[in-house]
Amino acid sequence: MDIRCRKTSCAYNDRYTCKAKAIDITRACVCKKFEKGEEEIDKTKNMFSRTPSYAPQRKSKTIKIECNAHCLFNKNGACQANGITLNDLKNKPYCITFLRK
Repeated sequence: MDIRCRKTSCAYNDRYTCKAKAIDITRACVCKKFEKGEEEIDKTKNMFSRTPSYAPQRKSKTIKIECNAHCLFNKNGACQANGITLNDLKNKPYCITFLRK
């Protein structure tokens, strides 16, 4: 499963890949595991000047993904999507893979 995170200020974000042991998505589609990192890095300043570096994709067996959203991919509290992307919207890490059931 491809787990991408654009919330660059999160402590678990390693080159746009989530390194948390678990992800918990709330009913409002926000990642509850977000933890502010020591330093906030503004990657938007140079986003078109060079290709970003991405960390390797994680195996889905190494991460527990819980979901409480009313989403098409939510199967009894577990995410069944092929991949998850968290975006930085309104200063919160929103799951943009969300599709209303």
